[in-house]
Amino acid sequence: MSARLLIVDDDPGLASALARGLARHGYVTEEENRADRALPRLLDQGFSAAIVDVMLGADSGIDLVRSAREAGAAMPILMLSALSEVEHRAAGLEAGADEYVVKPFSFDELVARLRVQEHRARISASKTARLDLADRSLRRGDSHVALTEREADLLALLVRNAGHPMPRGEIFDTLWAREGSGAENVVDVYIGYLRKKLSAQDFGFSIATRRNKGFCLEGDLPRIE
Repeated sequence: MSARLLIVDDDPGLASALARGLARHGYVTEEENRADRALPRLLDQGFSAAIVDVMLGADSGIDLVRSAREAGAAMPILMLSALSEVEHRAAGLEAGADEYVVKPFSFDELVARLRVQEHRARISASKTARLDLADRSLRRGDSHVALTEREADLLALLVRNAGHPMPRGEIFDTLWAREGSGAENVVDVYIGYLRKKLSAQDFGFSIATRRNKGFCLEGDLPRIE
């Protein structure tokens, strides 16, 4: 299966050239030219990597990458820029980019750097917990636990909102309110169930409580499958 790659660039000519070149190396590419629409796509675990331009019209690719990392984006991200000064490269890397490639660039070098980052990501992913929503299980190495449907839904909700502590009321409204019964403290009950299962084995993450803000995950986020 060909790897899916996200290109975020507001220059249609460059985006098209990147897509054609990457296709010759076996990639299937999708393009986005706006930062606001690109952010949720950088959280899509179906992409193997992303290439993000530093300048996105009035928006900043560096700010986009920073927001994506804060929201839990784990895919390799390569940044492209005509700005070669050390401070610009440092800003991109500090925001969470894995590579910073200066224009004009060698296409062979770009693909080589991309493949190095994908390889590193695969090694990292092999150590990451996997949340399987089909059979409602959580696995990491020799650690394995079965979850109830509601526990799996709750954990998936926290993963998808990583970087944003979720208030009890927001969780309740998402998972329980449509049933027309119950109270918000049911959230605490199920958080307790999950914490007990997570603490019994090593899954690489935990559920933290942020005072006056809500619940969030800490550690290596599980991958949803």
